[in-house]
Amino acid sequence: MDTNAPKTPATLPFAAWQSMAPAAAARELQTRIAALPAALRKAAVAWLRPEAELVAQLQAAAAGSPLRGVPYLLKDLFDLAGVPTRAGSIFLDKIRPLPARDSRIADDLHHHGAVCAGKTHLVEFASGLTGENPHYGDCPHPRFPDRLAGGSSSGSAALVAAGVVPLAIGTDTGGSVRVPAAWCGLYGFRLTPGDHLITDAFPLAPTMDTAGWFTASATDMLATWQALVGRTNPPKVPTATMAITTRPEDSPYRGCYLSARRLVPEMSEAVATACDYAAASMTDRADSATESSLLSSWRDAVESYVTIGMSEAHAVHRDWLAPYHEHYDPIIWRRFTDAGHFPPEQVNHARQRLAEIRATWREFFRTHDFLVLPAVPSPAPTKAEATVELRRNILTLTAPASLGGLPVFSVPVSLKSGLTVGLQVVLPSADSPIVPWLLNR
Repeated sequence: MDTNAPKTPATLPFAAWQSMAPAAAARELQTRIAALPAALRKAAVAWLRPEAELVAQLQAAAAGSPLRGVPYLLKDLFDLAGVPTRAGSIFLDKIRPLPARDSRIADDLHHHGAVCAGKTHLVEFASGLTGENPHYGDCPHPRFPDRLAGGSSSGSAALVAAGVVPLAIGTDTGGSVRVPAAWCGLYGFRLTPGDHLITDAFPLAPTMDTAGWFTASATDMLATWQALVGRTNPPKVPTATMAITTRPEDSPYRGCYLSARRLVPEMSEAVATACDYAAASMTDRADSATESSLLSSWRDAVESYVTIGMSEAHAVHRDWLAPYHEHYDPIIWRRFTDAGHFPPEQVNHARQRLAEIRATWREFFRTHDFLVLPAVPSPAPTKAEATVELRRNILTLTAPASLGGLPVFSVPVSLKSGLTVGLQVVLPSADSPIVPWLLNR
């Protein structure tokens, strides 16, 4: 473990924030923001609600609501009335009207008593997985500042991991909740494309864009999931500690996991062993027929994800790429511009593969309730380690669920080094009883 890692404030659960008077909670949040290292604050914080206004909103939070008085941060792809939405860029607010109303996810959270304390930076236009942004700074890991927090929901994940807030909203197209949750040691949840909580966010690739969120604890994840997804009566199954010794044969549900090295052969032994060991505490390894069927279906998943995702991103940005060339991150500009030259047959093939992958998932969920696989191929990388090869290895793990249009529950996995990775639990529906079952174990 790195004993030179900076100390971060202890994360406070929902209950601790809810027990504070509004003025004390607002002051505590401001104190925690002020205590952040300058590089993290610049890279993660896009906008903060003025303290007096935050106090007033905390005072007005509906009594008895499940998230009453919980301060949260919102990824800057979602609108807040009167606050510019920049999406990690330096020009979007100049060509898009100032929002007149809050996004649906902010409305829903307000209804449940949560209070938006500010907005978070991200990888420009959400097109990235490692948390790099040339305009506001690469987002450092809160405990290992020489490493990256992950993206594109970098600011949201980093500020929960840093103990600033207990809840933050992100999005996930190709892994942008799953990856930073794993690297920052958080719980994460990815919803489904096209649901009401994502349709008014600034888009990357609408076929696969989803809303999601981060918490530091299982208890807070369950409370948020119950509020936003709506299952308030967890299934009546025996509960125990979330111990590795839990026997999967005791499960009332049928799941399976895929061996880490079968997915990414070059994954380190430490990461592969940790992921397989944690997955085996939840369920059994997939039988050879199931494993072969899934891996065969996913053989072109990365290429199909990139083709569909970037061609849709090009459509969103087509009219801005020339006039605002100098304002884009050069890597993002090139990525979106190149996608405008994809031949129609390449896009059609990718769409066909998406349909085939979704059919394979439907077949899998006829006989299974969930699938577990690693969320990332390695712990949080340094800037030098954030390579094209790392991006491909991440997408090897995350693209199948993205193309499947499926919700995913992310669980952190600790390594002996003090770094973390994670598991993704792929579900047939966002309200699957697997979520409370796992969180109550």
